[in-house]
Amino acid sequence: MGIKENCRNELRAAVRQLSDRCLYSASKWAAEQLVGIEQDPAKYTPSHTRFQRGSSSIRRRFRTATEAAFTSTPAAGVSHLTTPSVPEDDNEAIDNDFYLLAKSYFDCQEYRRATHVLRDQTGKKAVFLRCYSLYLAGERRKEEEMIELEGPLGKSDVVNHELVSIERELSGLRKNGSIDSFGLYLYGLVLKQKGSDNLARTVLVESVNSYPWNWSAWSELQSLCTTAETLDSLNLNNHWMKDFFLAYAYQELRMHTESLVKYENLQGTFSFSNYIQAQIAKAQYSRREFEQVEVIFEELLRNDPYRIEDMDMYSNVLYAKECFSALSYLAHRVFLTDKYRPESCCIIGNYYSLKGQHEKSVMYFRRALKLNKKYLSAWTLMGHEYVEMKNTPAAVDAYRRAVDINPCDYRAWYGLGQAYEMMGMPFYALHYFKKSVFLHPSDSRLWIAMAQCYETEQLHMLEEAIKCYRRAANCNDREAIALHQLAKLHAELGRSEEAAFYYKKDLEIMEAEEREGPNLVEALMFLARYYKAQKRFEDAEVYCTRLLDYSGPEKETAKSLLRGIRYEMDVEHPPP
Repeated sequence: MGIKENCRNELRAAVRQLSDRCLYSASKWAAEQLVGIEQDPAKYTPSHTRFQRGSSSIRRRFRTATEAAFTSTPAAGVSHLTTPSVPEDDNEAIDNDFYLLAKSYFDCQEYRRATHVLRDQTGKKAVFLRCYSLYLAGERRKEEEMIELEGPLGKSDVVNHELVSIERELSGLRKNGSIDSFGLYLYGLVLKQKGSDNLARTVLVESVNSYPWNWSAWSELQSLCTTAETLDSLNLNNHWMKDFFLAYAYQELRMHTESLVKYENLQGTFSFSNYIQAQIAKAQYSRREFEQVEVIFEELLRNDPYRIEDMDMYSNVLYAKECFSALSYLAHRVFLTDKYRPESCCIIGNYYSLKGQHEKSVMYFRRALKLNKKYLSAWTLMGHEYVEMKNTPAAVDAYRRAVDINPCDYRAWYGLGQAYEMMGMPFYALHYFKKSVFLHPSDSRLWIAMAQCYETEQLHMLEEAIKCYRRAANCNDREAIALHQLAKLHAELGRSEEAAFYYKKDLEIMEAEEREGPNLVEALMFLARYYKAQKRFEDAEVYCTRLLDYSGPEKETAKSLLRGIRYEMDVEHPPP
C-alpha cells in the first residue's frame, strides 16, 4: 500500500473517531487533510477531485532552494503506527445507548445533561465525554460570570470551577493506567489552564504519541512550546503528523524558513491541502512578501469560496496595499457568508479603517471580541484604531490585553511603544520597542521606531540611533528610511565621509526605483557640496547639473555652487 493510501486510511478512521468523541475541530482538520491528498486519477472521476484544482501551481511557485538543508520525520505515511484503532472496553457496548443520548445532548450544547447521563458509565469513551462535557459546562459558566461581573470585554479572575474535580479524576485514571489518549488530551488541557505547564506538556506528549491524529492535542502542545529549546526537548514518536506539528511550531516561533521547508515536504503527499496553503501564506506574510500572500489567498478563495478562516490575514494584506475595491469585495463576501464570525467582523473593521471611518472600525473590532474575547488580532487592530483617533489610554489598554493573551506578539509591543511615544514618554516607548524587536528582529520598522526614540530630545543618543538604523538597513528597509537617516545623522555629527557614503547608496536606490522628492534633492545637494570640498570638481559638477532640473531654491543654490566650482577650477588650472 502506498504512502498516500496509508495516510488516507488513517485520516478516514481518525475523522470518525474524533467526531464520535465530539472533538469536532480536530475532526474537521483531519477531514480537510484527507481531501487534500491527491486522488489517483485511475480510480476517481474528475468530479471527485473538484476541491483539488489550482493548488499545484502555487506549490511549485513557492518551493524553496533550502529544502534539502533540513531533515524531516519519515515521509508521510511511514511510521511505527498503523491505521488508528481505539480498542473498546467490555463495558462500551453496555454504555453505548447512554453514550448516544449523551452525545445528542452534547451536540445540542446541553453539557450538564450529557454529564448527568454518563454519571455511572465507566468505559473510557464515556468517561472522556462526561469529563469533556463537564469541562465545557464550566467554561460556559465562567464566561457568564465574567460578563455579569465585568461586561463582555472586561478583565476578571473568574475560573472554571470544574477543573479541580476533573483533574482529580483524570489524574487517578492516569496513575492506574486506565486512561486513553483522549483522556490524556483533556487532562493536559486542564493542567494548562491551571498553570501546570511542565506536567501538561508531558501529558500531551503521551497523548499525541499514543494517538497522533488529534490535531487539537498538537495545538495545545504547541502553545506550551514558547522557545526552540522547549520544542527540541519533546520526546515525540516519528509520524507524519509530527511534521505538521513542527511546521506549525516553527511558524509560531518565527522560524519561517524551517516552517516553509516542512510544509513544502508535506505537500508531496497533501498536494491540495488548503490548510497548508494558508500556513504558507502566514509565513510569507510574516516575511512581508505581500504579493505572494495575495496570490495564495486568491487561489484559496477560488478553491473554497465560502472560507472565512485566515481571511482576516488576507484583509490585512489588502489593507497594507491599500487595495480598496478588493477589500470591499472581501468584506461583502464574508458578511453574506457569516457576519457573526470574529474573522468577518475583523475584515469589515479593516474595510472601515481603510475608509477612514475609525469609530465604525472600532465598533466591528469590539463585536469580534464579544464573539471571541481572546481574538488577538482584534485587540491589536483596535489599538491601532485608537492610535489613529488619538485616544492613547484606550490604545494602551487594547495593546496590553493583546500582550496578556500572547506575550510573544511583537505587534502589540510595538503598538505600546507607539502609544507611549505619542504621549511624549520615550523611555517607556523604548522599553516596549526593545521587546518587539527582540521578538521579531528581522522587521526594519521596529529598528527604525527604536532609532527614532533614541533621536528624541529627552534621550538624544545618536550613536545608538545609528546602530538601530544600520540594523534596519540590513533588514530590507522597504520604506527606504534607514539609509537617509544614517546619512543625516553622520552629517549632523560632522562625519562627512560616512554621510556621503549613505547619501550615495540612498541616491542609487531612489534612482533605481525612480523616486522623486525632497530626499533626492537633499542627497544631491549634500554630495555636490561634499565633492566640491574634496576638490573632486567633476563629480560635484554632475550633482549640481542634476539640481538645475528642479524649480525651487535648490536651483539657485546649484547655480551658485557651479560658479564656485568653475572659479576654483580656473584658479587651480588657469588657462594658458
